[in-house]
Amino acid sequence: MNRITKTFNELQHKGQKALIAFVTGGDPDIQTTEKLILAMEEAGVDIVEIGIPFSDPIAEGIVIQGASKRALDGGCTVDKLFSMVKRLREKTDMPLLFMTYANPIYGYGKERFMANCRDTGVDGIIVPDIPFEEKDEFEKECIHFGINQISLIAPTSGERVEKIATEARGFLYCVSSLGVTGVRSEISTSIAELISRVKKVSSIPCAIGFGISTPKQAYDMAEISDGIIVGSAIVKIVAEYGKDSEYHVKNFLSELKKAIRVSEN
Repeated sequence: MNRITKTFNELQHKGQKALIAFVTGGDPDIQTTEKLILAMEEAGVDIVEIGIPFSDPIAEGIVIQGASKRALDGGCTVDKLFSMVKRLREKTDMPLLFMTYANPIYGYGKERFMANCRDTGVDGIIVPDIPFEEKDEFEKECIHFGINQISLIAPTSGERVEKIATEARGFLYCVSSLGVTGVRSEISTSIAELISRVKKVSSIPCAIGFGISTPKQAYDMAEISDGIIVGSAIVKIVAEYGKDSEYHVKNFLSELKKAIRVSEN
């Protein structure tokens, strides 16, 4: 059983919800990212998504775009992130995912990329610019090397929701809002209805992302899902505090963890 499925199974057995955190790899440097991931685990995070910095991150808002630029300007590369994951695997068994775009995978070589994911301990990939209908682009390599290719659904997925749900692996990334990533003051979509449709055809865990930045939002979204995903709010803290962001990120995530624990009761 892979780490992602094992983690969700253990949480569900305890009646708990997953806290999934995103960080842009290499912002402001690799050493800080490595420390942040371990601090996230200490704060109660269950799964971490590591963003591979890319020059044209079309699904991202201005916060993560800025983080990608800082990381690239600082010399972050895919190989450096693989080396970081390999070091982390000596200290944690927490599921680690790469959030990336198709271009960096193609540039690196599909087979080589997935082989390195397996060899260093990356459990899954999220590729937002590859629609469900084109997931075959990486599916053969993912299956061969035991990497979960995480599918996304959104309020615009329409009649495709059920098909995506039945073929999903690891967990389903449920996009709460239209548009790009970013902190939102309100999350107002029919996300509960979307998850309800998924649950009628599949037992795949559903985690809600895009826009969650407060304990209240975390509580509300955890109430209707199997977990929440927090990204831009973390990246904003890193942008503000840089190499000194570890303490601040840990405190922020601890508060979110408390909020979703309340929603479990």
